[in-house]
Amino acid sequence: MTIHTTHPFLEPEGERDPVRRLRGRLAGTVSLWTAGTGSGREGLTVSSWMVAGGEPGRVLGLLDPDADLTEELVDGGRGVLQVLAWADRGLAEAFAGTAPAPGGPWRLAAWVDTDHGPRLAHAQTWALLSVESVAEVGWSRLVTCRIDEVVVGDDGDPLLHRRGRFVPPAADAD
Repeated sequence: MTIHTTHPFLEPEGERDPVRRLRGRLAGTVSLWTAGTGSGREGLTVSSWMVAGGEPGRVLGLLDPDADLTEELVDGGRGVLQVLAWADRGLAEAFAGTAPAPGGPWRLAAWVDTDHGPRLAHAQTWALLSVESVAEVGWSRLVTCRIDEVVVGDDGDPLLHRRGRFVPPAADAD
């Protein structure tokens, strides 16, 4: 993988896109979104997402419109969101396409097949989702999903994303 000279992180600070810089200052919990079955399964690392309370609850995600996961999720109508832990940072890099994964990222962990797509077997917190709506927002697709099932486990060591990097949880968070 090569970073070209027009890559936004190589530009001098004052010349970078201010919207991108603002977004980078928001820390986000990193999730892995998955959809599909068999050889058609897809996954994508996502940190631009939020949960809306209600009956039922909803998850809103800003997804890359060119990502295979986005197409599979929207076309299939269902997917799985799993919250990643600090120990999953290699998996997050592989599904983001920023680190090599010999044999593909699916070989890096164990998976449980669900009727919504593959679920990371060791995920402590996860949700099964059904797509309700999709809208173009900026350079992303805003995908609104109904939460069909949710399991909330221990989140003592979440993987966070801030200013373009994965960061460990703060030692003094408790």
